[in-house]
Amino acid sequence: MRLLLIEDNPAIGNAVQDHLHADGWSVDWSINLESATAAVAVKTHDVVLLDLRLPDGSGLDVLKLMEARGDTTPVVVMSAYDQLSDQMTAMSIGAVDYLVKPFALAEMAVRVRKAASRGSLMRTRNVS
Repeated sequence: MRLLLIEDNPAIGNAVQDHLHADGWSVDWSINLESATAAVAVKTHDVVLLDLRLPDGSGLDVLKLMEARGDTTPVVVMSAYDQLSDQMTAMSIGAVDYLVKPFALAEMAVRVRKAASRGSLMRTRNVS
């Protein structure tokens, strides 16, 4: 399974990437909005794990781009923004889940697997 990690903080990114690798994931890592936009435009991922606060813009722009392209890849947001309104905004644009930082890596892994299975189910329905 292939995951796109969009996270600018090296400590968080390394921890998440190491945990996901141990869980069997192949991880592509983008550290800013520009590289994330390019990654979602050219690569197929099973899940996107998205930070909202990026050095060159908002992760919400990635969600908006994916929605505009009809990209149904499941997106799990991970953000320090902990207000319900932030969560609802992300979910209304297309995120399937929302993790508030700091979070347990084991919880993140479970949510990523759940999002991946949801994405697989949706792709199977669209093929049938």
